[in-house]
Amino acid sequence: MNGFNVAVQALVDDGKVIWPDFLNEEEVRLLRAEMDARRTRFHAAGIGREQGYVRDTGIRGDDVLWLDNDDPSLPVPVLARLEALRQIFNSELYLGVAEFEAHFAVYPSGGFYKRHLDQHRNADTRVVTFVLYLNDDWRDTDGGQLRIYLDGPQRGTWQDVTPYGGTLVLFLSDRFEHEVIPATRERRSLTGWFRRRAM
Repeated sequence: MNGFNVAVQALVDDGKVIWPDFLNEEEVRLLRAEMDARRTRFHAAGIGREQGYVRDTGIRGDDVLWLDNDDPSLPVPVLARLEALRQIFNSELYLGVAEFEAHFAVYPSGGFYKRHLDQHRNADTRVVTFVLYLNDDWRDTDGGQLRIYLDGPQRGTWQDVTPYGGTLVLFLSDRFEHEVIPATRERRSLTGWFRRRAM
């Protein structure tokens, strides 16, 4: 089985996927360089949507830059790989995801995002969350883990994912609450959602 097929099966079995080495070290380096080139365009992230959108540093502390799905300046075919995942999720799982949205995210040292669910109230457009880590030489002791709160028979427990560069995490957006644990150094990712179109 190739990585795409493994991802599909894991999403069926567990509702989540941890895919080490989705990008190689050089691809991660190139994306980090692209983030550096755009840093003046980043802004503080908020929570909620439309009229309910607010910035609250007591809940989250990252800076973000939203990307166009067909951004020609990205130096690696990451968006094409995400599009291939979208297509296989539709063809194999009939998820009806028509598009994806993504942003670069940078958490400063000490930055965090408290426990939350990615699907907004009264909206079911976000179907699968993805987080692709772009960190360099990350160590377990650096912190910054993604904590995924488990459901079903494992309810009340969690799985921590260390943000090693090149690792892709996917999970069902309406199923898993999660949070970002504070890190002792800057933490970088490309984060987004495979989405249904709003009705």
